[in-house]
Amino acid sequence: MNPPASPAAVAQDIAKALEGARAMHHAGRSSEAERVCRRILALRPGHFVALNLLGMICAATHRLDEAVRCFRAAGRINPKAALVHNNEGSALAMLGQHEAALDCFERAATLEPAYAEAFNNRGNSLAALNRHGEAIAAYDRAITLKPDYAEAFNNRGVALRELDRPDAALDDYARALRARPDYTDAQMNEGLARLALGDLEAGLPKFEYRWQATLRAARRSFPQPLWLGDAEVAGRTILLHAEQGFGDTLQFCRYAPLVAALGAKVLLEVPRELVRLLSRMPHVRTVAAGEPLPDFDLHCPLMSLPLAFGTTLATIPAEVPYLDAEPGLIASWRQRLAVLPGKRVGLTWAGGARPHQFHAQALDRRRSIGLAGFAGLATLPGLVLVSLQKGPPAAEARAPPSGMVMHDWTDALEDFADTAALIMALDLVICVDTAVAHLAGALGKPVWVLNRFDQCWRWLRGRHDSPWYPSARLFRQPVPGDWDSVMREVVTGLRDLCTAGPTASTSS
Repeated sequence: MNPPASPAAVAQDIAKALEGARAMHHAGRSSEAERVCRRILALRPGHFVALNLLGMICAATHRLDEAVRCFRAAGRINPKAALVHNNEGSALAMLGQHEAALDCFERAATLEPAYAEAFNNRGNSLAALNRHGEAIAAYDRAITLKPDYAEAFNNRGVALRELDRPDAALDDYARALRARPDYTDAQMNEGLARLALGDLEAGLPKFEYRWQATLRAARRSFPQPLWLGDAEVAGRTILLHAEQGFGDTLQFCRYAPLVAALGAKVLLEVPRELVRLLSRMPHVRTVAAGEPLPDFDLHCPLMSLPLAFGTTLATIPAEVPYLDAEPGLIASWRQRLAVLPGKRVGLTWAGGARPHQFHAQALDRRRSIGLAGFAGLATLPGLVLVSLQKGPPAAEARAPPSGMVMHDWTDALEDFADTAALIMALDLVICVDTAVAHLAGALGKPVWVLNRFDQCWRWLRGRHDSPWYPSARLFRQPVPGDWDSVMREVVTGLRDLCTAGPTASTSS
C-alpha cells in the first residue's frame, strides 16, 4: 500500500492541476477547466485560486451571477487580494451594476495603487454611468501607470468622443494602435469618429473592423464571396443581409435598388417585421431572416453597401421616399384620424433595451426620454398626439402626463408596414433615435429626431439636418443628459407648426 501523499505533495498536485486548467481556459476549453476547478473545490472548498479561476470561467461563459459569488467567496478567503476585487467588479459591470462595480475597483486600487487594470475598469464603469470627466481621469491614471496601455487609450478615446472631442479621441485611437497594431476595437472606433465628422472616405473602410470587434460573434459565414463593389455583379444573384437593428436596415436598404441597377438579381434578407414593408421595393426579392435562402453568388451586409458604392457626403443616395406604405392602409388611417382636427404628431419616446447587450442597455438609457419628458406638449392647442411607441415603454401611453391626450392604436400595428401607413397619415413624427426615425425619413415624412449628446455617427457632428434624410430636423442635447433644453426647442417649433395652415394629411 502506498503511503498517503504529504500535504505539500497534495498542494503541489493541486497547483499543477490549476495551472493546466488555466491553460485549458485560455485555449477555449472552458468546460474541461471548470471540471478541474470543481473537483479541487470538492476537496478544498476554500481554495482561493480555484474559486477565482472558476469565477473567471463563469464570467467568460456569461454566468455572471455565479461568477460574482465565486469572486466574493475568494475575497472572503483573501480580502487583501486586489485581483479578485477587480474580477468581481468586472462581473458586476457586465451585469450593468456599475455603482457596485466601482466599489470593487476602488478596493482593488487601494490594495494595489499601481494596478492599472483596476483604474481602466473603473473608467469603464464611470463612463457607463455617464460620468465621462471622471472616467477620463481614471484612464489618465491607468496610462500613467502603464504607458503602453492600448485598451486605456482606446477607452479614453471613446469617452472623449462622447464628450464631443473627436480630434482628441482620434489621437488616442492612434496611440492605441501604435501600442497594439492589431487592436480591432481601436480601428473600428477610429472609423466611427471619422464617420461622425463626415469623413466617409476614411471612416467607412475602418467601419469594416466591426466584424472583428463588437460584431465578431454575429458575423455571417458564407461560402460565397463577400462583395464590396470590387467584382462584376451583372447577371449574378447577390444576398444583401441585415446585420444590426431595425433602424440600420431601414437606413441602408436604400442601396438595394442601386445594386439591382448594376444588373444583379437582389435577395434582401431582413427581420420578419420588415418583410411586408420592404417587399414593396422595386427589383428586390425579400426573404425573412431564418427562412431557407435561395441560391446566390455573392453576399454583402447592408451596412457595408456605402463602402461598396464609395459613398461620400456628396453622393449619399438621399432621394426620398425610397419606401412607401400600402395605399389602402394609409386611407384607413386617414379616415380614422379625420375626426381629430389639428396637427397630427406621432411620438416615440424610447428605444429597445436589448437586455442581453450591456453596452446597448447603457446607450438606450441615454437615448430614451420617457413620455413624461414630453409633458410640455400637453399645453399646446391644436395638437393631436398619436403614439408610435412599441415594446414595454408603450404602456406609458395609458397613463400620459397630466393634461396630455394620447391616442394609442399601437395594438393594431403588427409590423413596420402598418406603422408606415399610420406615419403617412400624420403631419409630423417626433422621436428619439430609434427605428421610427429611419422609417419616417425613408418615407419622406417630416421627422424631428431627438438626439442624446453623444449622438450616433450617422447624424454627423454639428448639424441640424441630415444628408441621409432630407425631411429630418435634428435636435441634440447641448450637454449630456439635458433633455429639458431639447424639449423647450421642440415646444417652440410645435407652437409655430400649430399656427400654420391646414394639415398635410387632410389637404390632399
